[in-house]
Amino acid sequence: MAVTDLQSETLLTPQEESQWLLVARRFLRHKLAVAGLVLIVIFVLAAILAPVLAPYDPYKQNLGPQFADPTSQHLLGLDDLGRDVFSRLLYAARLSLFITLTVNLISETVGVVVGAVSGYYGGWVDSLIQRFVEFMLTLPTLPLLLFFSAMLRGLNIPGLPREWSSAIIISFVLIVFGWMGSTRLVRGMVLSLREQDFAQACKALGMSDWQIITRHMIPNSMAPVIVDLTLGLGGVIVLEAALSFLGFGIQPPVPTWGNMLQNVQDRMWQQPWLAFYPGLCIFLTSLAFNYVGDGLRDALDPRLKL
Repeated sequence: MAVTDLQSETLLTPQEESQWLLVARRFLRHKLAVAGLVLIVIFVLAAILAPVLAPYDPYKQNLGPQFADPTSQHLLGLDDLGRDVFSRLLYAARLSLFITLTVNLISETVGVVVGAVSGYYGGWVDSLIQRFVEFMLTLPTLPLLLFFSAMLRGLNIPGLPREWSSAIIISFVLIVFGWMGSTRLVRGMVLSLREQDFAQACKALGMSDWQIITRHMIPNSMAPVIVDLTLGLGGVIVLEAALSFLGFGIQPPVPTWGNMLQNVQDRMWQQPWLAFYPGLCIFLTSLAFNYVGDGLRDALDPRLKL
């Protein structure tokens, strides 16, 4: 009888869900965020499998038909040099997404570490870091991006193809001006966390400052950082496209979505689809990243009931 009562009591005891399982469940209820995540996965897979999916060499020129309309052989038509637009779109996704993900991941990592150190130590360390951050934020970003991109785009990294060398240089330029927002965000979180009881208990147990920062301050600040990361992805892909469109990004014949738009400026009204396809890719990718960020923000906010 006692065993039966014990089993029934066990069955009636609610099982506590893990925090990440709860976040995943709340995220899946956000239909637009799920649709955005699916779209991102499709773009990433298309970029990875570009050598398999592309029907033609994206660099091969055909001086016969130029600006040809879409056909069964060329699904999205040909550009001004007779190159297959669909193949170039697939290969352009590789560089555009690589730059976007690299810039955001490294920028957020640098910003999280600098912001955590600034908020935890306070005093002259915080003042020094924040004055430098404020100085960086006052600089005119776009003119400086254009200047440094023009200065560095001629450099080649030994051992890398020219297109990937250019992508890394552009990523570096964007990272230099992209870490300040996450720094201020994490600093604000750590300023409140360092005064809580668990932080004082860690000091009493003899943990070093770096252990407290890496094991407690940063993990407890990750929710807004994840949201900031996903929301920033859309902005970076548009910024990279803008640099390429203005001629200061990755140079043709290497395809990116931005320089594909640049190449059709003179033919915008005669063959509008040549600008529509790369523009649509930029729009959908940016929109998908923003919806994912919006869904994560709602899922990670315990005050919202989805």
